[in-house]
Amino acid sequence: MRIALITDAWRPQTNGVVTTLTCTLAGLQQLGHQTLAVTPEAFRTIPCPTYPEIRLALFAGRAVRRRLDDFAPEAVHIATEGPLGQAARAWCLRVNQPFTTSYHTQFPEYVRARFPIPESWTYAYLRGFHGRAARVMVSTERMRRQLEARGFGNLALWTRGVDVQLFRPHVRDLLDAPRPILLYAGRVAVEKNLEAFLELEVPGTKYVVGGGPALAFLRARHPGVVFAGYRYGEELARYLSAADVFVFPSRTDTFGIVLLEAVACGTPVAAFPVAGPLDVVEQGVSGCLHEDLGTAIAGALRLDREACRRWAQRFTWERATQQFVGNLQPRVGARIARAPPGAA
Repeated sequence: MRIALITDAWRPQTNGVVTTLTCTLAGLQQLGHQTLAVTPEAFRTIPCPTYPEIRLALFAGRAVRRRLDDFAPEAVHIATEGPLGQAARAWCLRVNQPFTTSYHTQFPEYVRARFPIPESWTYAYLRGFHGRAARVMVSTERMRRQLEARGFGNLALWTRGVDVQLFRPHVRDLLDAPRPILLYAGRVAVEKNLEAFLELEVPGTKYVVGGGPALAFLRARHPGVVFAGYRYGEELARYLSAADVFVFPSRTDTFGIVLLEAVACGTPVAAFPVAGPLDVVEQGVSGCLHEDLGTAIAGALRLDREACRRWAQRFTWERATQQFVGNLQPRVGARIARAPPGAA
């Protein structure tokens, strides 16, 4: 089947959305599908206000239409609500092409953290954007229920995976610092609530891996924290494996793939009991969730690292990609490639 995937979030961004989409595209190709990825790479872009690492492809509607016309997709998935997603949605409505969308980010909460815009306004926009989709894919059952309560319909589950070959336990001597080593990895931005972690008075050493618009401010405010910058692939896995606890202070993530990556490396999670961690972490096995983050860290330090690894191994990208394909709404007559017998 010819599948077009449209996203405003793409490399060089490093986040769960980009990881999900790149792994899904690779999985689709392994299943024998032809894919077209419409991403900002092919267009002139401008930096997003307050978040210059995100590039927006404005005025790309004609080029998006041309690419979709030439590819003639049998199924269309629109992953984001930005300019490229808007252009693809308009094309689908014009040619009467069924399409699916996905809800990756609690966008209203992110906007509210930066601007005094009521969340209800942003949710109204999102309901309009996703309202014409045949299915709106969400990463967890908890998020499905939350969006249903907000008036969203046609919701379907599309879970996530982790590459357990890449993210695996390593020798833990990479980080030479007083233990316990408490590590966060991800975007360094206001919506990640990093101050809740960095202001804690706890023994050991705090590490922050990643970058973002709040990096300079937090580095100046917390000189005792090690800001390690971006790490990728095998090096990121070694950082995660070297930590004693992975601390995830965000209250606004829909899933948190990096939680799975940390747990796959044998490192337990400490987080708040909110959407995302509640769906990824098994309390007392792969992490500890508590409204007092210091208590969560103390609990996570007592957990068995081998049990963490076993917990993560149940999440596979193969299973997630098959779920994605099952949620697609192909046009009439499209041929759907099936997973080979025995596939996970």
